[in-house]
Amino acid sequence: MSGAGNDFIVIDNRSGAIALSESDIRRLCARRTGIGADGLMLMEHSAQHDFAMRYFNADGKPSSMCGNGGRCITRFAYLSGIEKTHFSFEANGETYFSEILDSGRVKLKMQPPKAFRNAFEVEGVKSFFIDTGSPHAVVYANDVASLNVVELGRRIRHNREHFPEGTNVNFVEPLSENRLRIRTFERGVEDETLACGTGCVAAAVVSYKLGKVHTHHILLTVQSGETIEVELDDALQNVYLIGSADVVFTGTVWV
Repeated sequence: MSGAGNDFIVIDNRSGAIALSESDIRRLCARRTGIGADGLMLMEHSAQHDFAMRYFNADGKPSSMCGNGGRCITRFAYLSGIEKTHFSFEANGETYFSEILDSGRVKLKMQPPKAFRNAFEVEGVKSFFIDTGSPHAVVYANDVASLNVVELGRRIRHNREHFPEGTNVNFVEPLSENRLRIRTFERGVEDETLACGTGCVAAAVVSYKLGKVHTHHILLTVQSGETIEVELDDALQNVYLIGSADVVFTGTVWV
C-alpha cells in the first residue's frame, strides 16, 4: 500500500499464525531483492478495538508510530472485511481513531504532540524537536528542493549528543499562511522517503507554534508531489492527519 508515497507491506495476521524474524522483514522490504517498502505492518487481533497495528521499519526492527501506516492499515482493515467507516485500533500501547472519508482519503487522529524543544543547533543548523508518536527534528530552509536531504539528514539523525536514540529529520519550507513544503529523512529506513505522516504532523505543529503558518488546516506538499493535510486546534490536543491510502498490489510471497 501507498500512503501519499510512503509505501508498506501490509499483512492480515489476526490469526496470529505469521511470525516474521527481523531478517525476514528486512528481506521483504529490500527494494531490489524483495517486495520493497519503507516498512511492514501486521494487522493483529485486539480484544478492545477493531484491530491492533504492529509496525516494523525497513531495517526489520519494531518502530514507533507511523501516521501514514495507520491510515493505510485502516483502509486495509476495511478491505479485509471490517466494513465500517470509523475505526479504533491500538498501536504501541496507545489508542487511535481513524475514518475513511467520502473522498477515499483516510483521516487519523494522532496522539497529542509532546516533548517540544525550542531552537538549538545541531550539525551547524538550527533545529527544533517534537514527538508526534515518533521523534522528529524540524529544520527550516528557504529552498528544500536543493538540499542534500540524505547527507544532512543522516548526520542529524545520528547526532547522539542531541538524539541518543536517533530521530527522524524534516526539512521544511513555509510557502504561505497554510502551506508547507517538506522532505523527510526517516530513521529505520535510513533514507529519504516520499512522505512521512508523523513528520508532516511535526512540521505542521512546530510551524503553528512558531507562527510560520496561521490556520488550523495546514497543507503539506511531500516529496511524492501529493498533498497531506493536518488539522489541529489551538491547544494541540486534537490533531488529525489526512491523506491518500491506496492499494498498489496484492500477492503471495514465500518466506
